[in-house]
Order: sequence, then structure tokens, then C-alpha cells
Amino acid sequence: MRTTGVIPSRPKRRLWFGSGIGRLNYRHKQRLFIYGGLLIPLLYFVVIRILPILYSFNVSFREWGMLSPDKPFVGFDNYATLLSDSLFLKSLVNTGIYVVVGVPAQLIAGLIVALLLQQVVKLRGLFRTAYFIPYVTSVVAVSWVFRWLLMKNGIVNALFIELGLGPQSFLYSPSQAIFWIIAVMVWQNIGFQMLIFLAGLQNIPKLYYEAAAIDGATGWQRFVHITIPLLNPVMLLSVVMASIGFLQSFTQVLNMTGGGPLDSTISVVLHIFNLAFKSFDMGLASAATVILFAIIFMLTLIQLKVLGSRFQQE
Repeated sequence: MRTTGVIPSRPKRRLWFGSGIGRLNYRHKQRLFIYGGLLIPLLYFVVIRILPILYSFNVSFREWGMLSPDKPFVGFDNYATLLSDSLFLKSLVNTGIYVVVGVPAQLIAGLIVALLLQQVVKLRGLFRTAYFIPYVTSVVAVSWVFRWLLMKNGIVNALFIELGLGPQSFLYSPSQAIFWIIAVMVWQNIGFQMLIFLAGLQNIPKLYYEAAAIDGATGWQRFVHITIPLLNPVMLLSVVMASIGFLQSFTQVLNMTGGGPLDSTISVVLHIFNLAFKSFDMGLASAATVILFAIIFMLTLIQLKVLGSRFQQE
């Protein structure tokens, strides 16, 4: 029997990964793509956020001087030192003032602007852009502009003198400085709050207002009994974000007053910055960071519980 002498070729072997992907149906491939896409930002979040937080917990229980090679475990000594430090307690009180005064002022101002802009028909986009521009402007630039305006020989005092009013100390007064910083922070964030409230207002059906008007409800009654309750989910978001922002007050304080005068404007974050990069005591700085994290976490849970339950009831 004759043979042709031709050796049959072996079938090409596919790579396991390629062959596996080829056998997947469309739905499985879609899920693989989705989970693969979610994995990258998840890893980024874990590396950039979660791991540093866990590491700061470790550092807070140690005497961690940046210039010392030894990092001995000291337990809760750093926390005890902070709670007996008058400057840290002062920064906690000041941060509380930022939150208590700033959050309501920011929400009220944003809501008022949103209600007014909702009535605007012509040039609506121009007005919205004008109010939103400060929010996307550099915080450092805004802080230094207002610091220049509020100087003792600045434009605002010059205007006061022209009007026959006495000059004010503004940022140089221990009793005034913190409220001027809050005013600048509120002014810069009005645009963000405005957009959130506008989105909420546009989702309220006009039918409710028309029915209330037919029943004889006044404008104030429609605002209290229709607008406010239906804006509760939006207010929840605004309150939580504004509270976190004021609890983390830093850039405006650093650039406008540096924490002065007489530590009247120092915030917890600025105190952490000073402990870490001026005193080089990472143990105390990390302990203060953990305390601030606990305050933010607990306050956020309380706000979600109180405002969230109120929304569900309504």
C-alpha cells in the first residue's frame, strides 16, 4: 500500500484564556466586562483611601516622630494627650462653629438662589453660570482675594470710610475672623447648592402647586407644605455634603488667617496639618485624624437616620 509521505498537521492549540473567552456567551462576556471595569476603580479606592485610613489607625497608637527611627507602641497616650490639649479642644470648638453657622447659611442661600432662578425665563443659563463659577474657582485664589479685600487698608474699609462708617478689623479681630471665613466659604459653595436644589425643584410636579392654589393656599403655605417636604431627599444630600465640607475646613483658614488671630479660627484639619508638618509628630496627627473621622462618621449616620426617616414618613 502506497503512502503519500505527507504527515498530517496537528491542530493548532488555542490559549486557555482565549478559548475560555470564546466559549462565553454574550451575557457572560458583558458581565465580565462590567466587573472588570469596576475592579480598577475599586482597587484604586482601596489603595488610595482604605489602606491609608487603616495605616493611620496604626500610627495613632504609636509615638511616631518623623525624625526618630523608633516607633514604639504607646496605646491611647496620643488620644489622652490630645484631649488634654487646650489648642486641640479650641480647634474642635471652632470646627463646631464652622458647621453650626456655615451649613444652615449655605443651604438657605442656595435654596433662595435656586427659587429665584427657577422664576427666571430670559438669560437663565447666564445667571446659573455666574453663580456656579465661584464653585469651580481655585479656593486658594478666592481666599487670597478676600484676604486682600478685608485688609485693614483694603477696599472694603476704604468704602466704609467713604460712607462715614468706622473701619473694621475683619480678619484681624478674634471675634469677627471666623465668621468672615464662613461667609467666604458659603459664598463660594452657593453655586453647588443652587444646582442641587434646582434639580430637586424641577422634579416637583406643577400639578401640586396648581391644586394647592385652587384650594386657596398662599405662596408661603405652598412652600412649607409642598416644596420643603418634596425637597427633603435633596436637603439630605446637601446637609451631609455641607457638613463634611465644613468639618474639613482647611484651605480657606490656612490662606486667610493661618488659624489666627489668637487661634480664633484654627480648625481641626489645620491643627492636624500643624502637628504633622510643623511639629513632625505623626502619632498625634494620626490620632487627631481618627477623632475627626469618628466625628464625621457619627454625624453623617445621625443625619441619614434623622432626615432619612423623616423623608420616609412623609
